[in-house]
Amino acid sequence: MNDITRSDVQQPWSRAEFEAQLRAMGKGYHIHHPFNVRMNAGLCSPAQIRGWIANRFYYQFIIPKKDAAILSNCDDRETRRLWIARILDHDGYGDYQGDAEGGMEAWTRLGEAAGIPRAELWSLRHVVPAVRFACDAYVDFARRSPWQEAVCSSLTEMFAPQIHKDRLAGWPAHYPWVEADGLTYFRTRIPLAQRDVEHGLSVTLDYFKTREQQERALAILKFKLDILWAMLDAIEKAYPE
Repeated sequence: MNDITRSDVQQPWSRAEFEAQLRAMGKGYHIHHPFNVRMNAGLCSPAQIRGWIANRFYYQFIIPKKDAAILSNCDDRETRRLWIARILDHDGYGDYQGDAEGGMEAWTRLGEAAGIPRAELWSLRHVVPAVRFACDAYVDFARRSPWQEAVCSSLTEMFAPQIHKDRLAGWPAHYPWVEADGLTYFRTRIPLAQRDVEHGLSVTLDYFKTREQQERALAILKFKLDILWAMLDAIEKAYPE
């Protein structure tokens, strides 16, 4: 048996190179999905917008469960103290008013602004099977994986601020029938995503050290990108032009 020489083993990327590789994965972000492109261009019907809001709500619905799964596996106290803020960001805290209302309430107001009553949105009856399957697969990954890998999967947030900015810029003109107050979710998520990326990226860069581990991180991020893309595939099929 021939020994594997040191030169045969791929050397790890530097920290800067590894981060660049992660950020380059943004080319697969669902901002480029045809449905999202049409939505940003003002080409979606009210039924399509409402269908997207109702289905995307299920993603908001499972995020606290995903983050709780990460916490349940995490043996690092400092990470837990920082990560728990993500659950509160979505479920709300304090008096559950204003900035403390949480992302799920903000998304509920988006639904109401588009004509979806709260009870109808929260019933989840509009969630198509493929969207439910994709979201549940994400929660299952967080439950079964080392917490550092689950943290890595959250790095799609690196690409999120732009998608929110696009909606804030285009929706008032393209979809004036959506009440302006409903766009609060997009506005509040921009600084929160930027904060979360800083922590998640630090964990990922610190943990995935070897080239094999770094390539594993890219595969994890691709898995999460595929989940978001598959959700739009399903929504596009359920609400055709």
